[in-house]
Amino acid sequence: MAQLSEGGLTEKPVTVASTENPLGERVNIKVQAPVAHVDDLRAESLPGENKESPSHSPHGSASDAEPSLEFKTEESRPANQISQELPPATQPVPTSVSTPESITETTEFKEEPSVESKEEKEAKKKKPKLLNKFDKIIKSEISAAEKLRNKGKFKESLRAFEALVQKFPQSPRCRYGKAQAEDYLAEKIQSNEMLLKALNTYREVAELPDVPPDLIKATLKRRAEIQQFLGRTRGSLATLEKLVQIFPEDISLKNDLGVAHLLLGDNKGAKRIYVLARAPDDGFAKVHYGFILKSENKIAESIPYLREGLESGEPGTDDGRFYFHLGDALQRTGDKSAYDWYEAGHRQGHFASVWQRSLYNVPGLRAQPWWMTEESGYTASVKMLERNWLTIRDEALSVLDSNSGQFLPEDENLRETGDRGQFALWQQGRKVASSCRYVPKTCALLEHYPEATSCKRGQIQFSAMQAGTHVWPHTGPTNCRL
Repeated sequence: MAQLSEGGLTEKPVTVASTENPLGERVNIKVQAPVAHVDDLRAESLPGENKESPSHSPHGSASDAEPSLEFKTEESRPANQISQELPPATQPVPTSVSTPESITETTEFKEEPSVESKEEKEAKKKKPKLLNKFDKIIKSEISAAEKLRNKGKFKESLRAFEALVQKFPQSPRCRYGKAQAEDYLAEKIQSNEMLLKALNTYREVAELPDVPPDLIKATLKRRAEIQQFLGRTRGSLATLEKLVQIFPEDISLKNDLGVAHLLLGDNKGAKRIYVLARAPDDGFAKVHYGFILKSENKIAESIPYLREGLESGEPGTDDGRFYFHLGDALQRTGDKSAYDWYEAGHRQGHFASVWQRSLYNVPGLRAQPWWMTEESGYTASVKMLERNWLTIRDEALSVLDSNSGQFLPEDENLRETGDRGQFALWQQGRKVASSCRYVPKTCALLEHYPEATSCKRGQIQFSAMQAGTHVWPHTGPTNCRL
């Protein structure tokens, strides 16, 4: 009988003290098969901007919220980088609220007159000013083209703005309207080519003379978002650096710049930005700064930043990966409140349960810690592995020699003590030919197992832990594989 554990469910600290082979090490072969297809993303990656842009649209009004950019397939990223696929966060960690147990019937309630809040007044005062003096003169023509876009007539709006740009080539607002029309049309027809046109038009807007500061900010922010979406991360970084230079007092722009550094895997650059941007009440900066500290294995130091950032409830903080890393950090320091944060993450809808903390899940899949062979749907493949276990074991031992250098240390920071090595045969659906040279019989057997060899969310590898190794409790990144 073979053990098949679901990647998104298992949570066990592992201590190995085995003498099952001449080198005193336990050797396992891990073969993971897909249960269902999902986009190829890593659970350990961290969110940056996510898709919260419509909530603080750079276009100047609620009707101008930009397209969601859902038509480009994202590629997988390393564990120390971030992703933008999760929705924006708007709610703080749930906390208990004390309320009066009863209210007497004699209590009188007087209806208060409607009064604008301080925030509403400030929002009105701070409405972006997107028109220069000349654009105010032609405001009616701009509004007519804008109305077409607001009605969903994106092609007609684009033609109208193209005519305006030809008529008034020095008008920043006309060219910005053209960029928006291209932007919206790109989403409607699912075209990256049209999105590239929008990207270039946004650049043209920022290069014109007499562009209002609010329009420059809106234009370059949107350009950076599109560059990030299209995978042009370094271009996005350069655009955001320009924004920070123009608007050095804007903390949110520095936070965005930190996200761009994280997307490039540049934790040091991001850390420098978040140190500069970190304000006493800036929850967004805190959670990202805490994540960076944790990635540097500064576990205890990361906890207050992650915790305070989540408690702030600021947009961009309510994300499963922050709950995951805070819980993990607390767990590693022996703090039992880790499970309170896992529970909070579950209540917020990020985890399937306290125990199943995988972040990329296919809804409706059955979760259980142990699967019988006949339940897996891959009985023939499992039986094939069982029949050939001696061949697989012998080839594993042949490359396990400590002098060969074939086994690489595990790189997910899961070990507390000891030594754990891995020897990859397939990674993210690609055969590692240089490894299969050393274990040809095992690889030949696995060629008959396309469900595993083509699985972009899995890997096939030998894993070896020396006696006395202790691995931290952890879960897999997704529920879509066995």
